[in-house]
Amino acid sequence: MQQPTLEQLRARHGGRYKWLVLLTVLLGTMSSILSSTIVNVAIPDLSHHFQIGQGSAQWVAAGFMLSMTLSMLTTPWLLLRFGLRRTYTGAIVLLLAGGVIGGFSFDFSLLLAMRVAQGLAAGVLQPIPNIVILRAFDPGEQGRAMGLFGFGVVLAPAIGPSVGGFLVELFGWRSIFFVVVPFCIAALWLIRRFLPINSSMLGDAKSLDWKGLLLVGISTMGVLNGLAQLRSAPLQGVGLLALGAVALVAFLWLERRSEQPLIHLGLFRYRQFTMGALVAFIYGMGLFGSTYLLPVYMQMALHYSPSHAGLVLLPAGIVLAVAIPLAGRLADSIAPHLLVTFGLGLLTLSFGLMTSGSLTTTFLTLAVWAVIGRIGLGFVLPSLTLGSMRGIDSSLIAQGASTISFLRQMGGAIGVSVAGIVLEWRLGAHHASLSEAGSDAAERIHAFDETFWLVTVICALAMVAAWRMRPAPAAGAAPQASA
Repeated sequence: MQQPTLEQLRARHGGRYKWLVLLTVLLGTMSSILSSTIVNVAIPDLSHHFQIGQGSAQWVAAGFMLSMTLSMLTTPWLLLRFGLRRTYTGAIVLLLAGGVIGGFSFDFSLLLAMRVAQGLAAGVLQPIPNIVILRAFDPGEQGRAMGLFGFGVVLAPAIGPSVGGFLVELFGWRSIFFVVVPFCIAALWLIRRFLPINSSMLGDAKSLDWKGLLLVGISTMGVLNGLAQLRSAPLQGVGLLALGAVALVAFLWLERRSEQPLIHLGLFRYRQFTMGALVAFIYGMGLFGSTYLLPVYMQMALHYSPSHAGLVLLPAGIVLAVAIPLAGRLADSIAPHLLVTFGLGLLTLSFGLMTSGSLTTTFLTLAVWAVIGRIGLGFVLPSLTLGSMRGIDSSLIAQGASTISFLRQMGGAIGVSVAGIVLEWRLGAHHASLSEAGSDAAERIHAFDETFWLVTVICALAMVAAWRMRPAPAAGAAPQASA
């Protein structure tokens, strides 16, 4: 059966066609985010099943984040080279294969490899809805579209921990890998129905900047492994951090001279983009670091079951799903930097409250603290990309959306690693352990409280950059150089 062309699909569905395309790409993004967040609840079970320590277990989350971060930079090139339909289909198939094979893994190395494969797919999928919104929707509709996108994106992490907790208790950790299967199958059906072969995103794709991608990979691995080695092997840790810094400088030098750069450095001539990129990085550190910490904190410090740990986050997820569309509508009429700053303030408050947790902290109290943070998150998500990208030259839209997503996930990968490292450090300082049942529970909670202080400070720093996201005063003026 011959597939309809883009023109035929537009004629058939009229003005709602762009919303159908957004729904199609949104489902894939939801699948990838669900795959990312649902596994965190199972980390204690994975540690026990494979008899691995906290340092190894964190790579189940960090490995996914790292591979997702790197593959994001390839999305603009893939869209130009293969078009939206082929790029999106390939990523969904890889995500599906990673879930199925990961669920049947009997070796931790194979499981970790499948998490990396899923991360590669997720990285390609993540920037696509933003690119569709910025290209297909008028400025007056972009906030509403971002609200719908945000609603779908947060629905996955809202239900993920709760569903994952029950699945782990009833069927074991393997079951959570299969959750993405029905979503991926549904996405493949929507692709066949609504995405044409002759995508408007096809273009003149020059060769992929493999040298730049390699340098980014070396830099990221150097930083993450260097941080992990600082306590146990300080000299080796410093050497790896230095390698990461050198690779980063080499990457920036290469990008300035590349005809087809992974990151177009001209984007950083716009002040609002530069500040938005900084917010995305810092915010990613705080958000993903806390997403890793919370399930571990509730199960190993407060002794919640996996299902109860997930239920603490369920009310927050529902509130977030309501807040996102509201914030998206506000973004069409209120300056995005104001919404982002307000949202980060609530997120900072939520993490600050988490620092006072103790054995007497009730289930309801934890749920309320989480709700405050998720309301803040609802105000950040729809406004961050819009605030960063408004005023950017249209030829840089795909690069800009991909770069913002990349920096957010880069911050997230570093945040997960730093959170695990700081937690291990503070546990050692308090002579406590997550693996020893007889360890002093109060000292264990103190270690978590101190780690939450780190996340609180990180989010407070993001507020400073968010306030400077406001655009240059004169409309139509030349882009303002960043400091």
